[in-house]
Amino acid sequence: MHSTEQERARRFTQIGVSQRIRLEWMEYTANLVLAGNAPPAIYEALNALLKDSVSVGGNARRSNREKTISILMKVWVRPLRDLQPLRREGLQLLLRLAPSDRIAVHWGIMMAVYPFWGAVASYVGRLLRLQGTVTAAQVQRRMRAQYGDRSTVQRAVQRVLRSFVDWGVLQDTSDPGVYVQGIQRAIDNPHLVAWMASAFLHAQPAGRGEWQTVLQATSLFPFQLAPLAAGYLVRVSEQLETLRHGLDQDLLLLRRG
Repeated sequence: MHSTEQERARRFTQIGVSQRIRLEWMEYTANLVLAGNAPPAIYEALNALLKDSVSVGGNARRSNREKTISILMKVWVRPLRDLQPLRREGLQLLLRLAPSDRIAVHWGIMMAVYPFWGAVASYVGRLLRLQGTVTAAQVQRRMRAQYGDRSTVQRAVQRVLRSFVDWGVLQDTSDPGVYVQGIQRAIDNPHLVAWMASAFLHAQPAGRGEWQTVLQATSLFPFQLAPLAAGYLVRVSEQLETLRHGLDQDLLLLRRG
């Protein structure tokens, strides 16, 4: 198997997101990249940013601060090879989007780099759609069934859920461990809709999916994508291709090569 394919396959079995990731840290990292900083300088800037909030007083090599920086670097600074076009286009979008829409880009890139984030989001979105609330215990059971009944899965789910709260897409309730829907943004910018579809497909092992399935994806629960024509998305995206699937279904695929 080609090394790029091996890297891609590994993404879908690894958890990766072992720390709570604040939206402001994602913004800070992306802005450092956009300002032209080299990776070593970005690492040092993130270390300085996080020294008073993550692993305070700790300098162990694999401290929580080190792990947090590693996640941020892997998302916006050093993504895997097959995700570099998505990252490049995402950074360009961040330059043009209104501040309120930038969360969608950070969400999409997190799902693509760390499919575990998208897996948690998918089940959270499904529960919100079915019952209007989510409990941490329900998500824990689902993720342990999917990724294995181990303590690393439990901790990762806790931290991803707390990240969702920090990002504002989930809200705490008066009952501990019970959440309700937070912000939900309508996305109608065609370039952003196409990019979000690409990010979603990168988070799927097959790298393809019916456009209607993408529109209804529960992993995108904080967003409502405009139901634009699939053919139009392909025209505004460098990453997508489309095939007619059945009588009235459009299959979206990631463009290879």
